[in-house]
Amino acid sequence: MNVSMASWATQVAQAELSVALPRRWAHSRGVASRAAEISRIVEADTDLVAAAAVLHDVGYAPRLAVTGFHPLDGGRFLRDEFGANERLVRLVANHSFALLEAEERGLRAELEQEFPLLDEPLLVDVLVYCDMTTTPDGEQTTVEDRVAEIAGRYESDGIVGRFIRRATPDILAAVGRVQATLAAQPR
Repeated sequence: MNVSMASWATQVAQAELSVALPRRWAHSRGVASRAAEISRIVEADTDLVAAAAVLHDVGYAPRLAVTGFHPLDGGRFLRDEFGANERLVRLVANHSFALLEAEERGLRAELEQEFPLLDEPLLVDVLVYCDMTTTPDGEQTTVEDRVAEIAGRYESDGIVGRFIRRATPDILAAVGRVQATLAAQPR
């Protein structure tokens, strides 16, 4: 039986997150729902984006949190345990401007070497859009409210606080590009 990448990804994410981190699982499901809503702009890559959306935070799972940096831990898990599709692994490992946070953590060279940023800007932007317009509980939100929510959870001078300040212009630009692409598409 041929199982879609998205179906497989949902099973993997559910197994890793639903019991251990139910709120993270709710967020991941919400991000996947956003991806389904805008799938028309990614055409042939709908399955890939759906899989990346549901798996983007899998590295938070306690058994996978080796470095404590969820994009890197998630990418390694998908690559090492499943030999997952390279584009999928690279999207997960680099989601939502992870390179900037990796730099704050002293892990940028490691992330870049193992998982080079995917040279497909629309796919990268779509995953940012889906993640950054979904609350921790899986509900839709504005990008501005989501960035404020993230900033509010962390100390401003801590790693994530510094990262979100640095990444905000890029996040807003990525979401804006996706919104413009959506607006230009026929319904």
